[in-house]
Amino acid sequence: MRVLIVGVGGVGEALASIARLQPWAEKLVLADYNLRRAQEVQNRMGDSDRFPAEFIDASNKEMIIELARKHRVDLIMNAVDPIYNVPIFEAAYEYGCLYMDLAMTLSKPHPSQPYQRTGVMLGDYQFERAHLWEKKGILALVGLGVEPGMSDVFARYAQDHLFDEIDEIGIRDGSNLQVAGYEFAPSFSIWTTIEECLNPPVIWEEGRGWFTTEPFSEPEVFNFPEGIGPIEVVNVEHEEVLLIPRWVKCKRVTFKYGLGEQFINVLKTLHMLGLDSKEPVRVKGVEVAPRDVVAACLPDPAHLGDRMSGKTCAGTWVKGVKDGKPRQVYIYQVADNAECMQRWGCQAVVAQTAFNSVIGWDLLEHGEWKGCGVLGPEAFDPLPFMSKMADYGFPYGIQEMGD
Repeated sequence: MRVLIVGVGGVGEALASIARLQPWAEKLVLADYNLRRAQEVQNRMGDSDRFPAEFIDASNKEMIIELARKHRVDLIMNAVDPIYNVPIFEAAYEYGCLYMDLAMTLSKPHPSQPYQRTGVMLGDYQFERAHLWEKKGILALVGLGVEPGMSDVFARYAQDHLFDEIDEIGIRDGSNLQVAGYEFAPSFSIWTTIEECLNPPVIWEEGRGWFTTEPFSEPEVFNFPEGIGPIEVVNVEHEEVLLIPRWVKCKRVTFKYGLGEQFINVLKTLHMLGLDSKEPVRVKGVEVAPRDVVAACLPDPAHLGDRMSGKTCAGTWVKGVKDGKPRQVYIYQVADNAECMQRWGCQAVVAQTAFNSVIGWDLLEHGEWKGCGVLGPEAFDPLPFMSKMADYGFPYGIQEMGD
């Protein structure tokens, strides 16, 4: 398989590191607006022919198509902030190859009732064009990272193998990660974090459909496994709530994230000051988006691994009935930062995100997952994916929970 990786930040580097060990990964094109960054990762990989470094402007559809043709790629991997999803998605369609992303096209809140009703939802742009991809016979596999991605695979597995009826599916994410030497240092893209945490969270219920609520609403304490322990989690906008109900039969879907009081307060302050805005403002003759300034002022998550310690847990909590009895399980994956740094040279959050995409490439390359149109991970058989997780160094666990 020949893959064009658009964006060589933390996740892009982890994609290359994990896929490097797979002989079927014939060529991985490292394309980034910061060519020096792409070359830095290329040097780490130690093979310039297999890992060519290229300059790319992710907003330029024609440039993406040109690079795809130059390297005769089979798949375009979107590993940049989702503001660029449309041109990358459309480039893959026009070029006629597989497309994969980690997060779907962006939402827009309802103009008058943002905390009650949905406006434009995550992925609406892509799903509205599913018939075109079907007609062309090509596949866009959307939302295949860790969350969304692995969490969606777990939801489908729960439906197919663990439950007769499902009342609720709740994605629950928490960690005890710490970054030494920084008062505030997000372990993932702050651009994306601001987007998903300050937008109105979406909830899905049978008979009601999708609706929204206030950011950071419905706090609950969730006890995470493998020594992480109890963490307060809150509602956050996330793709699983838009994806899972399309393929998994259940009565309610939520996504809750363990942000912590400090993180929530920082996000609220950014919003209060208008520093979360994506719209450019003029500053001394220069047009700049406040959110881009915030991102530029914070440390790059790709270079925090040697300062990080702890574990991060992503997983899917499912409540329902099996054999006439109530049942609750948490299907999860825990990544330890020290282990990720030792094995791949990448910090835990980006490594835990990237391995799912590489498994997806593997399954598509070998025909174990097939399809056309615009599909989420839960549209496919979960067993081939889950059987490979341990082989890739990211085994899953299943924890039975009480009522």
